[in-house]
Amino acid sequence: MTMVGTPPPLPVRDRSAAADRTAGALSPMLRRLAEEQATGVLVREHGTLYLARGRVVHAESPLAPGLNVLLTAHGTLAAAAWQRAAERAGGTAGAALLLLDAGLLPSGALELCHLDALYDAGYFALAPSSTPGRFRYDGTPRVGPLPSVPVIALERETLRRRLLLHRLWPDPAADSAPLIRADPAAGTQVTPRRRAVLDRVDGVRTAPEIARDLGRQAFHTLVDVRRLAAAGLIRPLPTAPDPPPLPPAPPLTVTDPDIALLKRLRDALEAL
Repeated sequence: MTMVGTPPPLPVRDRSAAADRTAGALSPMLRRLAEEQATGVLVREHGTLYLARGRVVHAESPLAPGLNVLLTAHGTLAAAAWQRAAERAGGTAGAALLLLDAGLLPSGALELCHLDALYDAGYFALAPSSTPGRFRYDGTPRVGPLPSVPVIALERETLRRRLLLHRLWPDPAADSAPLIRADPAAGTQVTPRRRAVLDRVDGVRTAPEIARDLGRQAFHTLVDVRRLAAAGLIRPLPTAPDPPPLPPAPPLTVTDPDIALLKRLRDALEAL
């Protein structure tokens, strides 16, 4: 984990005790930042967490629909109203507060969608990563009227969601690959909710793209996708196999006529 920026002075702590407390954490650094009540932005491979005094106030991931999608997809808010607020505020949190102050959003609906978006993006942000995260100390993220959540609550919910998906269908390939229909799909009855997902399986869209298209949380769409995969209705698009290796080149052989020709060429070059 890489620290970016100038951190504030931190209290001296017992490192062995801190290691015990963070054992088993999805992100030991995130857990330590929570203990230190740090404020700033943690950027990980699959998402970003915004901390204020050690609590998560906002989360973003390219794999999860944002707050604007959840608010505008089903008529809670007009898309044009969100666009105007976002242009004025220059960010998601500021846009939401402008709409709240203007009376265009019920506070309960905003808080619910905010928490849905936070846990949804947080699930992906805390996914196993092949690259180290980076934390930037920053005074910008603040605890405001929108609810924040403790780091440990986000970690517990993320673990619960992982376990649920594994129980539904243990193969995670369908979570991120383009999806295709299996042969029995046409004659099988599914719930209207899963039918909406199945209707968008076209060999191109991934589960997060289907979620964004439907205006639903990405994790809930993963649940539907894994149920459909367990029922044999969809599967991930197979990846193209690697081309077979080229056969080894035959060994170079030189015959007596070749040697004689080379000698004549050498003699001709020397005579020039």
